[in-house]
Amino acid sequence: MSELQRIDYSDSGTPLVALHGKPAGQGLAAVAVFPTFMNSTPGVEAKARALIDEGYEVLIGDFYGPDAPSNLDEAFVALEKLRGDPPAMRQRVRTTLELLRELAPDEPHLAIGFCLGGMAVLEMARDGQDLLAVASFHGLLETRLPAKGRPKARMLVCHGDRDELVPRSHVMAFWEEMDQAGADWHFHSYANVGHGFTAKVGLDGSPTPAFDASADRQSWRAMLGLFDEVLSNSRT
Repeated sequence: MSELQRIDYSDSGTPLVALHGKPAGQGLAAVAVFPTFMNSTPGVEAKARALIDEGYEVLIGDFYGPDAPSNLDEAFVALEKLRGDPPAMRQRVRTTLELLRELAPDEPHLAIGFCLGGMAVLEMARDGQDLLAVASFHGLLETRLPAKGRPKARMLVCHGDRDELVPRSHVMAFWEEMDQAGADWHFHSYANVGHGFTAKVGLDGSPTPAFDASADRQSWRAMLGLFDEVLSNSRT
């Protein structure tokens, strides 16, 4: 099993903890991994390890620091607090990207995220961050800071069509926003699939009803395919 090492960092005085891992030998690229609204979970860490096995260096970011939630009720409160200050949220996410760039200054940079983390990577694309690509898995699509220019990152959004946190009106608004910005985006929507479709187990280790094996498999392959493409294009 690929090891993840703790790295302490901070954002505006708030202490944060990242998890960092590298493949054996030369890596393909460095990937910032943004977790769910529960912060890093065993499921997110398993995805990070899968990326390491594919040859990527990874860094799992921290949304909350000492205020990380311990249950779903606390997580919803923490989520709304973070989303309630969009500039501060973007700054928190940028701090993780800055750490990744320090750790892997000579590698191409990519980002993925799940749930709140999916929203985070889309916010980084909207913010014009220098990333080759971002992939959002069951991410929140609504924003208070729409893209004002063409994002540098190519975007892959993997979405469950029955996601209870992302109504179809948010989907259509996202499409229109990206078209107006001239973004390069892919949107994969999985029928009869709800929020959290990549999460096999909950925090207590029990199976989650949201998990969908097909959507999980298809979305992961789509991400790997996009990453292969953008990395190949960056070398030409």
